[in-house]
Amino acid sequence: MAQRRDAGLVSWLYDRRMTTLPPYAALLRLRIEDAGGRRLLAMPFHDDVVGRPGFLHGGAIAGLLELAAFDALRCALSEGGPGEAETRIKPVGVTVDYLRGGAASETYAHARIKRLGKRIANIEAAAWQEDENRPIATARMNMLLARG
Repeated sequence: MAQRRDAGLVSWLYDRRMTTLPPYAALLRLRIEDAGGRRLLAMPFHDDVVGRPGFLHGGAIAGLLELAAFDALRCALSEGGPGEAETRIKPVGVTVDYLRGGAASETYAHARIKRLGKRIANIEAAAWQEDENRPIATARMNMLLARG
């Protein structure tokens, strides 16, 4: 079973078209959505993401934000030319700000790259439910890039 799970992660990491998500995303039931040319990750409210009754668990929100950041970075690297899609990514700094409780409804996340250097990428992500202008959490992430 571990081999199969690892194989899924490896295939996601090297999926040049970024059409799939890693195995952890399956637990969160994430899906990729297109919102007017922008890629969003969507997470439905379900039993596996419940914290206190009727609210999202903070770990599920942080996982959604981190996967949105990885997705944005993978997409940017896949556009960078030969070999860029194989770049290994390691989070070296993650800060999540929880702004309000996540209610029992679908949650969306989008990330944008603030800086993409040779060795470090700086990414910001936001998660919201009803209104994108009222995020439930934001994150800032620094990723170490090991280019092939």
